[in-house]
Amino acid sequence: MFSMGEGMAEASGERAVAAGRDIGNAATGDFVTQIAQATVLPAEAFALDPCASRVRHLPDRTGQFVGRERELRLLDMTFGETGGVVVHAVHGLGGIGKSTLAAHWAAARAADFNPVWWITAETESDLDAGLAALGRALQPALVGILTEEALRERTIQWLASNEGWLVVLDNVSDPDVIKPLLARASTGRFLVTTRRGPVSWRCIARTLDLDVLAPDEAVELFTGIYDGPADGVEELCAELGCLPLAVDQAAAYCREAGITPRAYLELLASYPADMYAATAEGGDAERTVARVWQVTLDALADTPAAAAILRLIAWWAPDDIPRSYLMGTGGPLQVTEAVRRLAAHSMIKVRGEVLSVHRLVQAVSRAGELEEMVAARDAAVTVLVEHQPAAVIAHDAARLWATHAEALGGCLREEFDTQLLTALLGRAGTAFAREYPRRSVELADRAARSLARHPEWTSSDGIYDVLLALYVLNGARARGIPLAERQLAVRKRTLGDAHPGTITSLISLARAVWHTDTQRARALAEQAVETASDVLGADHRLTFNAEAALRDITEQRPDLHTLESRLRRAHGLFGVDDMENVGVENDLVDALAEAGELERAAALAEKVAERCRAFLGDTDQLTLTVRARHVRLLVDTGDMSRARELLPPLAADLDRRATTSGDRSLIGQALDLIDQLTSLLGRLGE
Repeated sequence: MFSMGEGMAEASGERAVAAGRDIGNAATGDFVTQIAQATVLPAEAFALDPCASRVRHLPDRTGQFVGRERELRLLDMTFGETGGVVVHAVHGLGGIGKSTLAAHWAAARAADFNPVWWITAETESDLDAGLAALGRALQPALVGILTEEALRERTIQWLASNEGWLVVLDNVSDPDVIKPLLARASTGRFLVTTRRGPVSWRCIARTLDLDVLAPDEAVELFTGIYDGPADGVEELCAELGCLPLAVDQAAAYCREAGITPRAYLELLASYPADMYAATAEGGDAERTVARVWQVTLDALADTPAAAAILRLIAWWAPDDIPRSYLMGTGGPLQVTEAVRRLAAHSMIKVRGEVLSVHRLVQAVSRAGELEEMVAARDAAVTVLVEHQPAAVIAHDAARLWATHAEALGGCLREEFDTQLLTALLGRAGTAFAREYPRRSVELADRAARSLARHPEWTSSDGIYDVLLALYVLNGARARGIPLAERQLAVRKRTLGDAHPGTITSLISLARAVWHTDTQRARALAEQAVETASDVLGADHRLTFNAEAALRDITEQRPDLHTLESRLRRAHGLFGVDDMENVGVENDLVDALAEAGELERAAALAEKVAERCRAFLGDTDQLTLTVRARHVRLLVDTGDMSRARELLPPLAADLDRRATTSGDRSLIGQALDLIDQLTSLLGRLGE
């Protein structure tokens, strides 16, 4: 009951409404629905029918496409399957060509699917916007009527109700972003591109690991963009690691700047940071080698050891980097977590206890101010020094270690070499000695040049010894003459003529000049023998070595009795199994064979061969020569069964050595001997 004053009214019944003037909405009752505004939807808004016309949205990334035949076939096979939804994730390093492959395949198969729609799905908001755009294309009548959120929901409902469609989800950074969509759209086809590795996609999608282009494909891509002189194109593509983005970037730059691939290489060597960021006019600065991985690095910012690992491994060879080299970047858990995350984002690949990284990831990680680069390089040197193997000749682990040292040496110009790096390169050369003589000598030459530039370096005497031994091991004694002369002069001045170090230098110089100045070599060896005998005595190993050098230089041919006496003396000085004995033992094998004592010669040859295999490896030149000599002696003694047993593995190792060394002349005599033995054994077996 209300007062009946002005503007007032009385309601007379249950749940009645009284109004003295105009009122707004009034409601009575237990349940009320109020409609403030109504939109009448067109009839097609309620339909989820298949597309009546072709709907297609793909980026223009298919013009410069080369190779990838295997990957295209795999996608054909996967998406050709029937029944249920198919989700396939193409994963790999940024710039490897994932999006280009997806766009090319989708464009080529557009007639097989409808709609064919490309969605950038790096973030949840990107995905939502892409789904809403697909909704507008599917049902244009709803544009301006439904909200973006409603359009997104409508699209998902349509995908769940229809088949025969293809949706490309590009650059997915987190599988969790697309999981709800995959769960609801249970028909059709999803092609995903992502930097996240295969483990991230388990139970979600099949995966395809995309690698770099083949060398000839990279050249084809480059020349398809750049039509100028091709000088240096193969070397440039190799330097760029055949990474499609880098090849495309370089080719466009060369074309616009009017320079050759070789000129680009020179600029890259001098200004790496600038060139990795350079793009053709109008190009996307974010799609350059310098920037393409920044998104990933930002995502890894909460794992500091990841960045430290990238900076460290940037200085080594790109493949087969032992995990143990990384332990200084953090604790065991930190390093393991960093490696896991780098692999998950395709920045590295992990295979058991070794990992690999693309060479351009290394190059970008190295780039910076010179002082920073030198400091980072020195940190990588220290790690390799700490992991230097105890034995470096004929050991696979040592050669792997040396490969990383060799790569490190090539990252900065020689003028920035330090004494520690020079010693490291010399030691690495020892690991390559004999089996890879060219690489070994190149490292020795590099170290020798550094020593010549820095006479002020202290404690460099040991480096001289290593380098001189390298030249001897690789049959390049003459290259060590300047080093040997310099070392002898320094030791005479600092140690005196009678010091064992000075005597060693006399022997080294005598052997170095042997084939260029025999008279001088003989005088130096005689001086070494005289000084060693007077100072150290006849039973000292240095005296023995000096005498051996003099015999070699004067080409003395001792008789059997003298050689047997000399070997007993060597055993007393060096021990029975020392490699120092091999020279005398080989001479004794020849002397025994000439004297008709073939069985003794064969037995000694077998012992020498076993020792050479253990110390130098199966494919060392000396090892192969001694093994071939042993087989020949077995034939001469009539032991055909043993000869036939040893010949096939010997022939295989000879072929492997000839292949890896690239120079059959090194073991030509042994190869000829194998041919003779094979023919002889064949005749005897008939």
